[in-house]
Amino acid sequence: MATEVIEHRAYARIGFLGNPSDVYFGRTIALSLGNFWASVKLEPSEQLLIVPHPIHDLVHFDSLTHLVNRLQTDGYYGGVRLLMAICRIFHRHCKDNGISLHERNFTLSYDTNIPRQTGLSGSSAIVCAALSCLLDFYQVRHLIKVEVRPNLILNAEKELGIVAGLQDRVAQVYGGLVYMDFDKKRMEELGHGDYTPMDLNLLPPLYLIYAENPSDSGKVHSTVRQRWLNGDEFIISTMEEIANIALEGRAALIEKDYAKLANLMNRNFDLRRKMFGDEVLGALNIEMVEIARRVGAASKFTGSGGAVVVFCPEGPSQAKLVEDACKKAGFAFQPVQVVPSFLNEIDLGTISRR
Repeated sequence: MATEVIEHRAYARIGFLGNPSDVYFGRTIALSLGNFWASVKLEPSEQLLIVPHPIHDLVHFDSLTHLVNRLQTDGYYGGVRLLMAICRIFHRHCKDNGISLHERNFTLSYDTNIPRQTGLSGSSAIVCAALSCLLDFYQVRHLIKVEVRPNLILNAEKELGIVAGLQDRVAQVYGGLVYMDFDKKRMEELGHGDYTPMDLNLLPPLYLIYAENPSDSGKVHSTVRQRWLNGDEFIISTMEEIANIALEGRAALIEKDYAKLANLMNRNFDLRRKMFGDEVLGALNIEMVEIARRVGAASKFTGSGGAVVVFCPEGPSQAKLVEDACKKAGFAFQPVQVVPSFLNEIDLGTISRR
């Protein structure tokens, strides 16, 4: 009987190239960001208990004004709903696939230092860490393929109305640097893409810019998804171009052609901007990209806004210029720490052989 405490971390992620084409049968490259993470702890217990976080699931307030102000900045969203959703999706998946689960109970709690609303995949990190705990508690890690796990995480978020693609969840399940191909035929046949881990040493030094108070960033609803579904030729061809950036980027990384890499990063953002428009992207988000570009650095969103990944082709002196400009503008700036893959032998044994 499992009596020990189980604890897992899942890290924030950077969509490096090709995003947002993962939602449109495209290709992407993403990496696991060691600067920030979510951790989930599972302890065996008499009853099943989901523990609210003292900060992120706040239910005790000083006053009505405090409650209203808190909702204004953080909304109604905490981590409890995410933990409950992955429990439900995990249970459903096991039931549907004939995986038997023991009847013992547990207590789930979580913590996170991933900044909110920064496009660094804070929600899916909590779900990913919780899934890892469940796999170990029920001892079914060998029965649920690594390729399938991102779908379980995404399905838990879909339960809560979170609209997203598989890229972030793949990066968080695999860790390290991953090239992903979401070919339509493969997705429809298997339900997942083709995920290829890459050597972390191929990456040049990268930096992260993010807004510590991103609440005024792009809030206008995007029509891109609907236009793509409607067969809009501009959106379809631009999304294909973005997907090809990941393909070219993979070759550039392997060849260590960093000048090309810088151009691809900038091109990725420029195409996104053409499709979505400035009103959707938000002035604050655009300024984070521009602040790096003004000194000749390459930059693009890590996700859909709130944070930006930066490459400085001219090295540390150029990075210092970006850092100084960020300080002046009130943005956070830090070197990117990339986390290597943390898949173990059991995980690797579940991966489909090509």
